[in-house]
Amino acid sequence: MKEDRPKTKEKREKNWKLLYLRSEKLARARQLGIDYPNPSSRPEIEDNEPLNLLFICSRNQWRSPTAEAVWRNHPDLRSRSAGTSPNARRRVSADDIRWADAIFVMENKHRSRLQAEFGRVVANTPVHVLDIPDEYQYMDPELVDLLKASVGSILGLP
Repeated sequence: MKEDRPKTKEKREKNWKLLYLRSEKLARARQLGIDYPNPSSRPEIEDNEPLNLLFICSRNQWRSPTAEAVWRNHPDLRSRSAGTSPNARRRVSADDIRWADAIFVMENKHRSRLQAEFGRVVANTPVHVLDIPDEYQYMDPELVDLLKASVGSILGLP
């Protein structure tokens, strides 16, 4: 069992490098007004390991649980959701952030809260702001469409 741990750590470090490059390319593409990533240029994660996606809103009541449900059954992804508020149904933890390959927050304030509370832990994880306001109920069809479009375009998924 102990022999597996270094391999897992080594594999995780390789995934972080790919994700870091992906987030840097995405940021640069946005500066230049280029549509990136597109499915043909999407970097592949080694061994086809699923990406761990963490969705965050304030109370983990409507938006982030909907995002988790929408992406839960995708074969290339694993999803979780959490909230930043002390009153959240499931409060985000450092373990959640370490688990995540990419974090999707609903608003800028959620990114700010993550950076304030988990600065060093979140520093190595790409954080994407979806700009989805708190005006939807759980599994609202409009919210589902927004999540599919925005997360799908960031990850280069159909």
